[in-house]
Order: sequence, then structure tokens, then C-alpha cells
Amino acid sequence: MNLIANLLVALVAALHVFFLALEMFLWDKPLGLKVFRNTPEKAEITKVLAANQGLYNGFLAAGLVWGLVHGDPAFAFQIKVFFLLCVIVAGAYGAVTVSTRILIVQALPAAIALIAMFLA
Repeated sequence: MNLIANLLVALVAALHVFFLALEMFLWDKPLGLKVFRNTPEKAEITKVLAANQGLYNGFLAAGLVWGLVHGDPAFAFQIKVFFLLCVIVAGAYGAVTVSTRILIVQALPAAIALIAMFLA
């Protein structure tokens, strides 16, 4: 079960690396425009804000990876729980303020990983 929990944490980290790429590098490109349902004009205006948001997603991914590779299992558990909770809070806030899709795409995978962590 621990392997499954860690795979789910790794999936959440990978999702956040993908979000980083979308927001920092692809925001005003066809994929970014499609994913975020933006017009080229709106993307150009919000590009700097999106890059900042992408950087924060990168920090979440880095924290989760840190938890996955840390040598002390007890501390690694605490790191992963903390960063999964951060992802869930960010996803819930995004769902309330931007789009309910964020709850499914961001918060739900983190919640499933968190539950798996406690069941492992």
C-alpha cells in the first residue's frame, strides 16, 4: 500500500510540473489557450500572473518530490502530508474563485493520495 501511496504522490507532483509548464511556458500557446479557455488577448494580458502561478505549482511539486526522496520515513510522511494539504487548499480556493474544474483536476488527486498515505 505504501508503494501505491507514493505512486499517487508522484502523480500529483507530475501534475504540478505539468501545470508549471502550462502556466509558465504554454500560457499563450495553443495548448495553454485551450486548457485555460483563454483568448490570445486575455492570455497576453495575464501572462506574467500565470507564470507566477506556475512557479508556485513548481514549488508544490518540489515539496512532494522532497517527501518522496527524503531518507527518514517519518519526516518524509510529514512532508508529503503537508504538501498534499497545500495542494488541496490551493485546489479548493481555485475551485471557489476560478473554476470548479480545479477541484477535480488538482484537489481530488491530492485528496486521494492523502487518504492513501494514511491507509498505507
